[in-house]
Amino acid sequence: MTMDHAPAVELRALSKRYGRTEALAGVDLDLAPGSFTVLLGPSGSGKSTLLRCVAGIERLSSGTIVFDGQAVAGPRQHLPAEERGLAMVFQDYALWPHLSVVDNVRFALRRLRLGKAESVARAAAMLDRVGLTGFADRYPAELSGGEQQRVALARALVAGPGLLLFDEPLSNLDADLRERLRVEIATLTRETGATALYITHDQSEAFALADRIGVLDHGHLVQVGSAEDLYRDPATPFVARFTGLAGELPGVVEHAAWSDGCRVRVEGLAIGARQGTGTSLAGGQRVRVLVRAASATIDDGTDGHPAGLPPALGSAPSAVVPAVVSDVAFRGRGYDHVVEVEGGHRLTGIFHARRIERATQVSLRIDASGCIAFPDGPAIPGARAGTGSGTGTGTGAAPGRSGATVPTRSDEPLAAARQG
Repeated sequence: MTMDHAPAVELRALSKRYGRTEALAGVDLDLAPGSFTVLLGPSGSGKSTLLRCVAGIERLSSGTIVFDGQAVAGPRQHLPAEERGLAMVFQDYALWPHLSVVDNVRFALRRLRLGKAESVARAAAMLDRVGLTGFADRYPAELSGGEQQRVALARALVAGPGLLLFDEPLSNLDADLRERLRVEIATLTRETGATALYITHDQSEAFALADRIGVLDHGHLVQVGSAEDLYRDPATPFVARFTGLAGELPGVVEHAAWSDGCRVRVEGLAIGARQGTGTSLAGGQRVRVLVRAASATIDDGTDGHPAGLPPALGSAPSAVVPAVVSDVAFRGRGYDHVVEVEGGHRLTGIFHARRIERATQVSLRIDASGCIAFPDGPAIPGARAGTGSGTGTGTGAAPGRSGATVPTRSDEPLAAARQG
């Protein structure tokens, strides 16, 4: 098939098995024409398999793939990759080593049956757009990794495909080059108006590029939405962890009276948190509070609420808790700190404009809007919903300040710093 415009792409109940291993499990996903969609997930999540199925490199075990109303893959159908009217940028560049740069780019124009002069001119113009003017006669072995990836990008774009697929194209490059090429990929792809599907394991890359992000976990598409949706309202703890956390605090729900939030006792501290999407927490329930780095700020402790006590229920909840700086790293615009709160729990990536030395005692303000509580086991015996006055004494637990029991953790580092 040929495409002279950006297609709508529909994936329905996609499954792919390799023997007994299920790489994709009933994935449904729609790509709007001209949109830029990123699939995010760790190694083994199924994102590469899904991309290769869309490309036609892999055959589906079940399900259908439709481009602009025309099925290209299904139970009894498999249109070959070269007939799907798409282009793909690979992680390892996939350049022909025996062809010059310009001939590698011209290779993508074969199906258009252009004359040599026209194909050379179009390839040269695209090389200019990706910043490789003067490189036409070189060979891939004479180029750096970033230059090779620019050639691969030029080859993908030169024929004006309606659908562009990106298979982790930046993962082999150093950090500075990744950032520059990411901007170039986003700009050039959107200039063409093509529909794009891009896979990565890098959360920051996904957030920077995508109109929409789909998160894959062991072959299941667990959430699809904007970067803001995934960050503010993760559907599962996996999504929250994979989109960036400062840390996790195990605790017990002390009060669940807010419309979408609760107060959680973590060791001897009380913090506010939002309830995870689709959860309904009750007093006495064990939870894990997943803390975004942006919700925690180092405070001088001279204002706000007393340490460990959030404001009254119903107001904008935050807590100020005692902490100790255990590590610090310079980040150019300021400093990222690792801080330790009561119980030995650590939160990382806590930003402050100035450097705070290791072992310094600080106050840490934790805003409930960036804390998400998900269930983490059964309720504590004897704890009563909404009162925070539970008296259970489960194995390995110690009473919190208002009586609810929480798992014990060593607080020796914090105590030592306090005494020091």
